[in-house]
Amino acid sequence: MIRAARALPLLLVLPALLTACGTEKARSGPEPAATGSESLTSGTAPTASAAGSSRQPASAAPGQAEMDERLRGLGIAPEFVYVTEIPGFTLAQQSIGVNGDDGFSVAYWAKDGAVLHLYAERGSAADCPRDHVCRAPAKGQVVRLYGEKVASDVLRRAADALHRPTPGELVPLLPSPRTATAPVQRGDLPPNGDGAPDNSVPGSS
Repeated sequence: MIRAARALPLLLVLPALLTACGTEKARSGPEPAATGSESLTSGTAPTASAAGSSRQPASAAPGQAEMDERLRGLGIAPEFVYVTEIPGFTLAQQSIGVNGDDGFSVAYWAKDGAVLHLYAERGSAADCPRDHVCRAPAKGQVVRLYGEKVASDVLRRAADALHRPTPGELVPLLPSPRTATAPVQRGDLPPNGDGAPDNSVPGSS
């Protein structure tokens, strides 16, 4: 009689435990819709591959100060550097150079053999040569455009498109900065006279 009384509560509780376990098991299953929305809206950390790509900094473009220094190294005053855009013409990098004391010059060429020259220097547009198109972008500056086999209307459009280049525009145009090298090691100079340096290896016969 006592054993039957003890077993009865356990039999009553067991179905409730089984029901609870079944409910919990069903809830622990995957929920594709909820998981997808969470990945778009929650602030969870990205996966290892995504995090790795996002942490890689983009290659930093040279700043204006660096480009100005490179121009001065070529003998060009940065304030005289102007470029233009002309459909069908390509800037010739090898043509970039100094105009006058510290001005700037560059040429553009087309496949039909036409060449457009751009010169920027100190001066005034009032002194523009007859066969040139001139602009005065700043006080004391003049930009002259001259063409070989270039129509006058093309010259005017090129003059209207004059602008100061950004550092990003200058990077592919200017030559790369020279790499500093260590000074050449010379041998010991003789104590007397003007003889040549002694470059022999110490200890060699």
